[in-house]
Amino acid sequence: MISRFLMCPPDYFGVNYSINPWMVGNLGRVDIEKANKQWQKLLESLSKYAEIELLSPQPHLPDMVFTANAGLVRENAFIPRHFQHSERRPEEPHFKNWFLEKGYQINDLTSPVYFEGEGDALIHSENNQLWIGYGFRTDPQSSDRIQKLFPIRIVLLHLVDPRFYHLDTCFCLLPGGKVMYYPKAFSRDSLQSIEKYFSAQNRIEIDEEDAIHFSCNAIVVQNNLILNHASTGLMSKLQSLGFRVVLNPVSEFLKAGGGNKCLALSLSSN
Repeated sequence: MISRFLMCPPDYFGVNYSINPWMVGNLGRVDIEKANKQWQKLLESLSKYAEIELLSPQPHLPDMVFTANAGLVRENAFIPRHFQHSERRPEEPHFKNWFLEKGYQINDLTSPVYFEGEGDALIHSENNQLWIGYGFRTDPQSSDRIQKLFPIRIVLLHLVDPRFYHLDTCFCLLPGGKVMYYPKAFSRDSLQSIEKYFSAQNRIEIDEEDAIHFSCNAIVVQNNLILNHASTGLMSKLQSLGFRVVLNPVSEFLKAGGGNKCLALSLSSN
């Protein structure tokens, strides 16, 4: 099965407000030309391994480029997100309309809980499991609604470091039953949950230096990992496990708190 992703060109991207720690001090400081080159390089890199669908960007919606937050795809169904911050809520109808036009079944959550899509909800297709992060953006109650819509096991993970406000900034599911994550981003109970589901040899713990450069925010296509940064040690570890690491720096998008994974929503979850 060919992997598919949804991306949105960064025509209107910028740091125009502050809704996470990465944005603080970066208002109006994005190099737009550089951001466009970084996004285009990601598009070219990802196109080697997957098919890409493009969504038209909209004026005054600078974070629309982070399509991973659009919602969650499961086969031909789509659960739209409901953003906690009012600055991003105007994006919601544009994404919803795109999925409607493409023929997806839209499954709205039945009550006004916050749910920030694939940023906080990662499907592990190998064992039909969904990992949901909560603590900053997504309400834990969203898991009850999703459970009623999708026949899938759900594990909740409590995020405790505001720098890693979405699960996909500090937790990356890898093929072969492996996971890459930053332990200090999680509560003690959540670390125990991770250790319960992943054996020691299948857990790749990264340090703070890799974490703050969003090494976990990687796009995974088969054994190919596209990420912003990897230290020499992490690079060696991943390569020794058979992964092909593709470095695609996205420094301008980090100013808004997003990396490579944030810039692409998977349309291939099954």
